[in-house]
Amino acid sequence: MVSIPPARIAQIEARRDELQAMMARGDLTADRFVAVSKEYAELEPVAAAAGEVRRLRAELANLQHMMADPDADAEIREMAEEESAAIRERLPDAERSLAVSLLPRDAADERAAMLEIRAGTGGDEAALFAGDLFRMYQRYAEDRGWKVELISANAAELGGYKEVVASVTGAGVFARLKFESGVHRVQRVPATESGGRIHTSAATVAVLPEAEEVDVQIDDKDLRIDVYRSSGPGGQSVNTTDSAVRITHLPTGLVVIQQDEKSQHKNKAKALKVLRTRLYEQERERLASARAGERKAMVGSGDRSERIRTYNFPQGRVTDHRINLTLHRLSEILEGPGLDELISALIAEDEAARLANLDAA
Repeated sequence: MVSIPPARIAQIEARRDELQAMMARGDLTADRFVAVSKEYAELEPVAAAAGEVRRLRAELANLQHMMADPDADAEIREMAEEESAAIRERLPDAERSLAVSLLPRDAADERAAMLEIRAGTGGDEAALFAGDLFRMYQRYAEDRGWKVELISANAAELGGYKEVVASVTGAGVFARLKFESGVHRVQRVPATESGGRIHTSAATVAVLPEAEEVDVQIDDKDLRIDVYRSSGPGGQSVNTTDSAVRITHLPTGLVVIQQDEKSQHKNKAKALKVLRTRLYEQERERLASARAGERKAMVGSGDRSERIRTYNFPQGRVTDHRINLTLHRLSEILEGPGLDELISALIAEDEAARLANLDAA
């Protein structure tokens, strides 16, 4: 278990009490109140976890004193032993919760996320699988009360998507979805396969924290904006106006195309939102690389080239290769709610790895 200096806990609790007093006075400006409330919300769980650890340790010390008291009768000592054993079981979990609450937080964890899914190897079957993954995330988001807004979609002829991009908003979206980035592989008999042979296909998932205008300043002179007529499958014209937008960010070469809306203004706004998010993620990756060097976290780097998970239909199982976890609940996972067990396991493994790094430091 990570050793936590008592002075650090005392400092956090003192600051929490100070912030609480500031909010209670009622003399803060609106902006200042928001800032103070945000800091308080970050410190309160740490202080609460510390209070629980302190309470359990104090109870354990009192019980040990009772057990060592030569004047205590046998019944009291027996009761103290039972309660002491129960507290010893609970204390490690409480101490771990405190240590986890003190881990450095990803500044993007509370942000909305841009979800991008692209069909990989496997042709039509890969596109169908990309559609399955998108529906899985839609249902998972719905189960958690999040909102999914479709940004763009390139539908495949037989169903599914060649590419689909959506914005997911809600509480803690990026924190829970960020480990989904990577190559997802499916093994099943395609609906189009008459011989009943199992095929392997893949789709790539990318989860990026959404950027706000204050995060990424885009200079108009750095953009080349082209407008043209939207087209559907086979080059068929979708509408008769030049509403499709292609934005090229000249310094980086990033290109974003948006044509789902009939309004050129809406397409431009959506394209800028995607561009801003991708530029923000580039800067995050640059900073993370500079800080971490070549070290990778236990759950993987999140690199899109990694095969992170396999969905095996004949055996009804899903395996996450980063943490060697296999669940024989494929249909429940693809329905959405079952995905939470996988995500929670990935988060727990990440926390364990970071705690181990702190302990070794």
